[in-house]
Amino acid sequence: MKSPNVIWHPRLVNRGDRERLNKHRSGVIWFTGLPASGKSTIAHFLEKELFDRGIRAYVLDGDNIRHGLCGDLGFSREDRRENLRRIAEVCRLMVDAGLLVLAAFVSPYREDRRYVRERVGDGAFFEVYVKCSPETCEKRDPKGLYRKAREGKIQGFTGVNAPYEEPENPDLVLDTEEDDLETCVQKVLRMLSEKGFILLL
Repeated sequence: MKSPNVIWHPRLVNRGDRERLNKHRSGVIWFTGLPASGKSTIAHFLEKELFDRGIRAYVLDGDNIRHGLCGDLGFSREDRRENLRRIAEVCRLMVDAGLLVLAAFVSPYREDRRYVRERVGDGAFFEVYVKCSPETCEKRDPKGLYRKAREGKIQGFTGVNAPYEEPENPDLVLDTEEDDLETCVQKVLRMLSEKGFILLL
């Protein structure tokens, strides 16, 4: 519930000012896909590539967020929705701060991803589908979560006993069974350049 006494404080420095200072636009690159598809790995390597180019970027990772901001949430449908609602608001603040946000979240439901896009603003949100078959994800799985889900030790695990709704019109598809890590990173950089968010030299 929002109190009627809470008022948004006007700013003396706005997003456009920060973008001019940074010499790049701010926005959200939202990596969605099955667990162990490669979302976080791509996001972190992309962050390093952007950092080396003098571009201010920051990774929001599903596991890391659940250590603090969303540490009180589980994996029920309601908790997943609240998890992404909080993340959407953090993304909005970081975009206003002039950053490129690299958000790596399974985010299995289309309506939740659509909600984040609407909150951030369509022109500053890019949905990147990190495509990988459940079989390959399970073979890669570094934490053994797929095995635990199949043994009944984890309930509501996306790809085993909970659904994943593939994006219908993603801004970019990265097939991690076909493309290596460097190729995936370069594809995202090229997309950001073509959209006018960064300048590739």
